[in-house]
Amino acid sequence: MKNKTFTVVGIGELLWDVLPNGKELGGAPANFCYHASYFGANSFLISAVGDDLYGNEIISILKKRNTNYAINIVKYPTGIVSVKLKKGIPTYKIHENVAWDFIQLKNEAIPALKNADAICYGTLSQRSKTSLKTVQKAISLVPKTALKVFDINLRASYYTKEIIEDTLKCSNVLKLNDEELIVLTKMFDLKEDQEESCKQLLNRFGLKLVALTNGSKGSILFTENEISKCSVPKIKVIDTIGAGDSFTAALIMGILNKKTLKETHETAVKHAAKICSGKGATPVIT
Repeated sequence: MKNKTFTVVGIGELLWDVLPNGKELGGAPANFCYHASYFGANSFLISAVGDDLYGNEIISILKKRNTNYAINIVKYPTGIVSVKLKKGIPTYKIHENVAWDFIQLKNEAIPALKNADAICYGTLSQRSKTSLKTVQKAISLVPKTALKVFDINLRASYYTKEIIEDTLKCSNVLKLNDEELIVLTKMFDLKEDQEESCKQLLNRFGLKLVALTNGSKGSILFTENEISKCSVPKIKVIDTIGAGDSFTAALIMGILNKKTLKETHETAVKHAAKICSGKGATPVIT
């Protein structure tokens, strides 16, 4: 029997990561869609670009990749993020008042949302009132059975407790890293022990899954009845841009395909390691 093709939606920022040696297509939702497609998903990207060369180039790349999308063309410039690398670890300067701050739902996005098996989003695209309303509307349109994946992606000061809490309440999967967990531990007065604080988040917000990544120290998955721990393979790291997004995509596709938690976890870790051994968030995957 042929496996089902799952519809997976990413909504939020779409931009160019401008690195010291050139630019790479980026934005967590776009990265997520790219990697979900690698695992067989029918991916659908919702975002916005400017009516400029950068925006035209993004649209051209999405067409070449056969990525489905509903992209607004707006009067604001296409987003860029200035990236500096130190031993492969990126730091970001995120520019404001750019196209993805003004995302609106186009008609062609509605069927994809209403048929979605999973939708992924973060906090960054909710920094503006326009995109915040659009993200929340999109989440409300997906089926009740869909995985609603909050890949939190805390960047600079572009988040508030209210946005995080409201988004957690309408999500059933949370993915975060060790630094983001520290922020949430203080914000929600959680226990300082990593595992205990993740369990608190799982129970407090009625989540199906919490995924915690600890960089080179590995990662942990938490469900109501199971915990999975996985170490990181020894690799030569080129850069870690997009590693978290590739991990999330592999994780969600494993869950949708009803793989065991351990098998799903191991696949996600191996895939993220593969991305770290290449350049940029969406390298050609062999």
